[in-house]
Amino acid sequence: MLPALYETYGAAFAEQLDGMFAVALVDLRGEPTMVLATDDAGMKPIYYRWDGKRLYFASELPALLALLGLGKTKPELWEPALDSYLATKTPSVRRPSSGVRVLPPGTTALCSRSGLRLHRRERTVAEAGSPAGGAEPALRVRETLTDEVRRLLSADAEVCAITSGGLDSSLVTALMAREKADLHSFNIAYTGKWPHDERHFARAVAERAGTVHHQVELDIADIPDLLPPVAWHLGQPNADPITLSTYALFEAVHRAGFKVALTGDAADEVFAGYGRVHKAAAAPGPWIPAYVDALAAIPKDARERLYSREYRAFIAQRGSASDAIAERLRADSAERPRLDVLTDFETEVRLPAYHLRRVDHLSMAHAVEVRLPFCQRSVSGLARALPAEQRLRDGRGKVALYDAARGLLPRSVLERPKQPFTLPITAMLAAGTPLAAYAQEVLSPARLRAGGLLDPNAVYRLLAAQRARPSDCLALAVWALLMFELWREEFAVARSGARTGATEVTGTTEPQERILMEVAS
Repeated sequence: MLPALYETYGAAFAEQLDGMFAVALVDLRGEPTMVLATDDAGMKPIYYRWDGKRLYFASELPALLALLGLGKTKPELWEPALDSYLATKTPSVRRPSSGVRVLPPGTTALCSRSGLRLHRRERTVAEAGSPAGGAEPALRVRETLTDEVRRLLSADAEVCAITSGGLDSSLVTALMAREKADLHSFNIAYTGKWPHDERHFARAVAERAGTVHHQVELDIADIPDLLPPVAWHLGQPNADPITLSTYALFEAVHRAGFKVALTGDAADEVFAGYGRVHKAAAAPGPWIPAYVDALAAIPKDARERLYSREYRAFIAQRGSASDAIAERLRADSAERPRLDVLTDFETEVRLPAYHLRRVDHLSMAHAVEVRLPFCQRSVSGLARALPAEQRLRDGRGKVALYDAARGLLPRSVLERPKQPFTLPITAMLAAGTPLAAYAQEVLSPARLRAGGLLDPNAVYRLLAAQRARPSDCLALAVWALLMFELWREEFAVARSGARTGATEVTGTTEPQERILMEVAS
């Protein structure tokens, strides 16, 4: 099919494709040309390196590094990576490491002797208004989502549902159950009692939908052993603690014999579900600084205090990632509605690099294909076409989506406060836990000096503050640094011309918790 489409439409063939894809075609007619294309949402990535003469590409970073012959020598670190990572919880969507880029979502690349050219295809937006018969927006959302779920259920292998207990995955599960008998659903929780346990919500959804429910439990004692393979399969650091849960969950899905799973990822991005978006959209005055800090694993002022003197000077000269994001948002919001600007940033920049990479790489690590109804062109296009008040009204997001779910989900799920599907790291990083001991080991002064990017003194104080006064802000900061250092060591990333002087570690000076909490609030 793909060669026939290319024969008919040429480089525009990808505009005829719908769904999830990363495609490579070679055209040997005339001047030899390599054609690469990614889907509109960026569900499947293509990592590449172009040196002016040769194009290397792969679907995962470890494979590309091996192709480049970097398996035996240390790949060079892209110097702004740490700041970019801490500002967005993942490195730049276009450049995860030195010399390596990611083809942006909805992009077609043509490579020939004349060079490499990238073309960003136009995003599809559904027509505004109601469908025939004057149906309400909620009904249109439900019908469109139902059509996509039905389409994504078609597979050569058994399909299951991932049910976190939140609105998005629960709605997908309910729609799947209406189309498929004996549907199996999976939820992950943790042994013992921990904050934010959602298993009872997932169980209620499963009982309402009539699924065969699987409750997966992760033993926290196993977390240190799981983190290195998670870092490896991700290929680039990701500060979302859900990475560990994702890896363990899809391992269980694989062991149960399933090869395909549907999830509710991306609904928050396309239907304005995040609290940071609500606050930014409603802010009467300047909104960009608070929104940018809300994106970060560690807010700008706080993270710069964690940098080594050398790295702090480098960022001061180059400019921080937060400043670059703020400048983009200012330029985009000059003549466009604020909610549209926020939605574009969430879907085009943050979603592919932060959420979709995690879902794709950590599911494929266990040979499970994840399909994403909310990323399908018809659903995301409809969400963009909805009036603003159908996405966000009176500080409440996903208005049309909640209305579409009424009658399908238990009231306990529809009326519950929003919370992230994540690992309860604040409790798990408390003094005396296996994860706290592991973080102390990985973020030791000797290992930080080897990296040369972080100040061992500042990180020591951060760890001490988390042990003494556990908080969400401190815990996320520790987790983010832990995952970055694991990634750096797992891939043996080296700095170009780095200077790493010895630094004596002390337990005094200004408490890092106060710095972080002041900035975060």
